[in-house]
Amino acid sequence: MSKQAAKRIMMMRPKHFGFDPSTARSNSFQNREGANETSTIENQAKLEFEGAVSKLRSEGIDVIALDDTDHPIKPNAVFPNNWVSFHDDGRVVLYPMMTESRRSERRDEVLTQLSEEGIKINEVVDLSVFEKEDKFLESTGSVILDYDYKLAYACVSTRTHPVVLDKFCELMCYEPIVFEAFNKTDEAIYHTNVLMCLAAEYAVICLDAIPFIQREDVISALERTNHEVIEITMDQMYAFAGNMLEVINNEGESVLVMSKSAFDSLSEDQKSSIKQYSKLLWVQIPTIEKYGGGSIRCMMCKVE
Repeated sequence: MSKQAAKRIMMMRPKHFGFDPSTARSNSFQNREGANETSTIENQAKLEFEGAVSKLRSEGIDVIALDDTDHPIKPNAVFPNNWVSFHDDGRVVLYPMMTESRRSERRDEVLTQLSEEGIKINEVVDLSVFEKEDKFLESTGSVILDYDYKLAYACVSTRTHPVVLDKFCELMCYEPIVFEAFNKTDEAIYHTNVLMCLAAEYAVICLDAIPFIQREDVISALERTNHEVIEITMDQMYAFAGNMLEVINNEGESVLVMSKSAFDSLSEDQKSSIKQYSKLLWVQIPTIEKYGGGSIRCMMCKVE
């Protein structure tokens, strides 16, 4: 049985969600327009979060919803997949975060709470020491992990340093697949998981974002691991159609979770291709997408 799809996910209930200027410098998906309406944005994000958790649970998806803390203020805490990853052997990896505003998201009590929920934690591998060298790797935002074939796909950016990636791969026995990826204005894409979603049997990916000379290496890796390649356009990537996660529900069905904006951007042919493997499930999170610059995949941390 494939290890790729998540069986349980952890989500973090936001306390002080908002536009973060320090992360926006490297995240072109964040939108500053109207960002001064802080209380409205915060309240709307909380409603969107609760709505997403409720819809996921109603579809039989096992969600562990934890609470962010009031202090220090962590405007991006709703995206826990950037600071931690969980692995079948019970190892948990903590990652170096580029912006100081995000480093306090790494909290020991989160691991304690997850352990109490039955999540296996045998060892904590702490890569956050690389922050002292200004070298970063933001977990499954920076790296798309193929758990079955032990491949680690990563596009290089200020948040994704090859040296840290190599260290992760050495410790966790993964093979790195490293490439560049650029947005519409030729800036490096900040996280790999906005352009690529890897499921057990298929990959949704914006190949147009990857330079042609490097594209074949990525396609070759996907083909040798028997993944159907489902291409999305640059415009669809901006609608977060690459920021999705395959989850197994309580009936053993594969469900591809995405946002409403991502769902609406997909063509009928693309939806039909995905439906060969997974049910489609969308959630409505426009405020979180607009001001956080990430979508539902960033909100879901695979813990099993």
